[in-house]
Amino acid sequence: MATIKPFKGLRPAAHAEKIACPPYDVLNSAEAREMAKGNSISFLHIDKPEIDLPENIDLYAPEVYQKAKENLDKFIHDRILTRDPKEYFYLYAQTMDGRTQYGLVGAASCDEYDKGIVRKHELTRKDKEDDRTRHVNTLSATTGPVFLTYPDNKQISAKIAEIAAEFPVYEFTTDDHIKHALWVIDNPQDIAFLTDAFKEIPTLYIADGHHRSAAASNVARQHKAHNSKHTGNEKYNFFLSVIFPASQLYVMDYNRVVQDLNGLTEKEFLAKIGEKFTVEETGQNRPTKRHTFGMYLGGKWYTLTAKKGTFNPDDPVDVLDVSILQNNLLRPVLGIGDPRTDKRISFVGGIRGLKALEECVNQNKGKVAFSMFPTSMNELMKVADAHQIMPPKSTWFEPKLRSGLVIYTYDD
Repeated sequence: MATIKPFKGLRPAAHAEKIACPPYDVLNSAEAREMAKGNSISFLHIDKPEIDLPENIDLYAPEVYQKAKENLDKFIHDRILTRDPKEYFYLYAQTMDGRTQYGLVGAASCDEYDKGIVRKHELTRKDKEDDRTRHVNTLSATTGPVFLTYPDNKQISAKIAEIAAEFPVYEFTTDDHIKHALWVIDNPQDIAFLTDAFKEIPTLYIADGHHRSAAASNVARQHKAHNSKHTGNEKYNFFLSVIFPASQLYVMDYNRVVQDLNGLTEKEFLAKIGEKFTVEETGQNRPTKRHTFGMYLGGKWYTLTAKKGTFNPDDPVDVLDVSILQNNLLRPVLGIGDPRTDKRISFVGGIRGLKALEECVNQNKGKVAFSMFPTSMNELMKVADAHQIMPPKSTWFEPKLRSGLVIYTYDD
């Protein structure tokens, strides 16, 4: 069973469209400064507080976290953010290219994350975990939601549709043409229904936000160690989440660019990869099915098709396209042993299109680029159910959740 709790949300009193911002980890400091320029109520002042400090500041310096706390306190004092009087759920909808996804905003359980009821599919980096842990501890709040998903449930979907038929409290469209809307679920019967309905959902899956969920678990463990009366129901034992049915989510390709051919000429490289892939010269195209890849090399596009025997169809990780490319080409031919740390490989989200891959190669930012067929939600859940880990940069979800619409605090 999955435990999802309502909470007293801290949220915009007005001007939600000016407060809401992209996730902290999709912008660098310079981009955040530019985006927040002239907007004193952007949530970036809390999620990327270095924008209010000297540009050469160490991003992990104590002053950065204290600035985030100072800014959050100011937002509350100035009533830019106000707290709801009772514990509610919230409904967050995003519309992109005519497709809408509806996520329930609630507090997920750190205990269930630790026990594998909330399942992960990616490794985390300690420095990033530590950063978010310090941010949460300093603010006594989780500000960035974890993006969760679950297998579709007809009863939950019907209730969500009923709530979405009402007028939202916020509705706005951002510069990237994504429409955002938020409803407050304050009806006690609806809250009870959704709480009970999720108890029938055996497993939740992290789509995005592995470092945020790991940090929440770290914080809960630290608080528990200092609380002799710990019950598991304390606010620190839960974290901010937005939970979507799997069928509504859109996973895009997450593409690769490699700086060089590992000492090979183009002719030698094509011959080498022909041992494991069928190689055909084609025009620009996205892969249209699993186990096929686009490759841009020397101003030409090729289609690569994995040959039989290059992967184990019964292994949920080995069968992934990102694994097939890594195990049969990136590692043995190009020498990319660990794509998490190798500086010779970079990753390009599918939202940027194939043109971005061409530009990388044409502008000598890379020698060869690969376009991927998107990993499916079914593949993600199979890996998580097997308690295995996907290769890095396996999924790119769009649209991204905006931060600042609802904040989960440990203190009322």
